[in-house]
Amino acid sequence: MSYVFGIDGGGTKTICLLMDDNHLVLGRGEAGPSNYQTLGIETAKQSIQLAIERAVLSAQVEAVGNLNIEAIGLGLAGVGRPKDREIVQFVVQNLQFTNTLPVTRSFLPRNIVISSDCAIALAGGTGHPVGIAVISGTGSIVFGQNRHGKTKRVGGWGYILGDEGSGYNIALQGLQAALKFYDGREDFTVLAEKFQKHLGLNNLEELVEVVYGRGWGVKEIAALAPIVEGAAAEGDRVADSIINNAVAELTYSTKIAISALFNQTEEFEIVIVGGVWGGEANCRGRFEAAISAIAPKAKVISPRYEPAFGAGLLALNALNN
Repeated sequence: MSYVFGIDGGGTKTICLLMDDNHLVLGRGEAGPSNYQTLGIETAKQSIQLAIERAVLSAQVEAVGNLNIEAIGLGLAGVGRPKDREIVQFVVQNLQFTNTLPVTRSFLPRNIVISSDCAIALAGGTGHPVGIAVISGTGSIVFGQNRHGKTKRVGGWGYILGDEGSGYNIALQGLQAALKFYDGREDFTVLAEKFQKHLGLNNLEELVEVVYGRGWGVKEIAALAPIVEGAAAEGDRVADSIINNAVAELTYSTKIAISALFNQTEEFEIVIVGGVWGGEANCRGRFEAAISAIAPKAKVISPRYEPAFGAGLLALNALNN
């Protein structure tokens, strides 16, 4: 029996799964953020180490004896360049397992699999590395891989340079539309009233203090996306247009990935990941209708497993290959 760790490390938390080669999850651990670019190498290392320890302790593996972990898969936000992978590989190779843990490690360099967060979202979402992941949460990105190992990334340039179709982009357009209506520059939209009520404002002019005075960032603005989706579901024309534009952007990005990776006769899955897909405006239904016209053999699915599971699958693939 072979054992691996699958790790999903982001800017908010780090999740580690202890898995065997039958894809059985034996333990799960969670710790703080592990984005080394914003937190530093030592903090990232400590979060990964703690998540591993908690996964092992939760597994209660003492009953089956000492386990040897032969591979580790990591999907980390912001790991897109070869130098990033070198740094993370150095961190992994210097992980220390305490004597109180019933595991040892024997990571060969080829069995340390370092991927982007969207690569493990695809592997976990579909249960294998082939297909396309369309991620739309706070930010947005499309990532795919075909059966020959070729990959294609579209978008993911961040809230200033891109993130079309993301929760942030939807919310920002909603706020702008509400203010344009307030000025008399835009047609009527219920978004003005909804934002005012939701934020407890006396009038929309107080948005200036809320956004600028309180130093709102991407996450705070993105959290308002459900208000736009709710208004669209109620039939507000302006909000509905914003949602349609978001879906169109995600559809077009997906079309580019499909063209680069798959032919018209291939069947493959498109996994949709992120909070935007679960909103009231039926973004999923709109997206599925648009995709069916582009790639009739593609199937849109919800994630089968979490990204950390996908990281574990990539580690197991490295062992088998």
